Amino acid sequence: MRSGRTVLAVALLGAALSGCGGTTIGPGGADEPGPAEIVETWTSCAKAAPQAGAVLSVPHTQTPTPAAPEPRIGRIDPAFSPVAAVICGRQIRPGPNGGREQVATERRAEEIAPLLAALRLPNQQAHGENLCTLDMLVPPWLALLDHRGRWLRPYLPTTSCGKPRPEVMAALDGSRWTTVDARTVGQVESPAAEAAGCAQRWADMVWVETTNRRPAPPGPATSPAAGPMRLCVYQVPASEQGGGKPAGDFVYGGPLPAERQAGVLRALANRRAVADCATPASRFAVLRPLDGAGSDRYVELDGCRRFLVVPPTGGAQLGQGDDALAALLGPV
Repeated sequence: MRSGRTVLAVALLGAALSGCGGTTIGPGGADEPGPAEIVETWTSCAKAAPQAGAVLSVPHTQTPTPAAPEPRIGRIDPAFSPVAAVICGRQIRPGPNGGREQVATERRAEEIAPLLAALRLPNQQAHGENLCTLDMLVPPWLALLDHRGRWLRPYLPTTSCGKPRPEVMAALDGSRWTTVDARTVGQVESPAAEAAGCAQRWADMVWVETTNRRPAPPGPATSPAAGPMRLCVYQVPASEQGGGKPAGDFVYGGPLPAERQAGVLRALANRRAVADCATPASRFAVLRPLDGAGSDRYVELDGCRRFLVVPPTGGAQLGQGDDALAALLGPV
């Protein structure tokens, strides 16, 4: 199957231009690598590159494979005759029972003459003041195999801006890649979180705001008037509690019933003094408007029992909750 544009992930960091002239990159220059290290026997992506393409941190469903030492990336030795290419990477796909999962993939191509020609091109040199875009190109984890099963990590020749040459990108995109292995490495979003309309992980913003700054006391933005809201509750692992930005894992949630929402908003409108407390919460709630318009609200369900109201115009407001508020935010 064709790889399409999944071979190179392109992160658009901005359309601005920046000068990167004055640097000469070319054959024989300081940035021209030597020959690649040849490894005797190819096994699999699972053993050679278990973390390749991992852009999201997810819990592993099994004991992770220890990462093998990376061989030296370099130019293709003239004595090495590649007959196939392998790309190790990750994909996000729907889970079998809902939600989303992260899958480690191994893809192989055997018609690689255009790719080899592109990989043997020199680095492009900069002449004078060279303008470079701020697009970040993330190349794939690529290996080349010969008929004896040996392999190496080829160097991808670059433009004068230090990005893979267009010929390399085109050759990768134009090759016919066949998936030879796919294994689930973790859950990105559980079926329960998907059904509730909640993110799988969220940061405890009450802790973040009170640690980094002192939000204002509750104001008019905490009045009971608000549209329908969604409740999402998260459990913070002990290892995350008290950190700079503790992240919680989804526990339960869904649209908040109208009668319960009214009680929650009344509780959030109180002017009670905020307790002097520094106990991290192990569980917190996030309340967000169903239509995306209006204030976000965060409530510590244990620990200091504080809450934070974040209006769309900015200016977070801190308040003090209690056991009654926490009880209103139980499973929907």
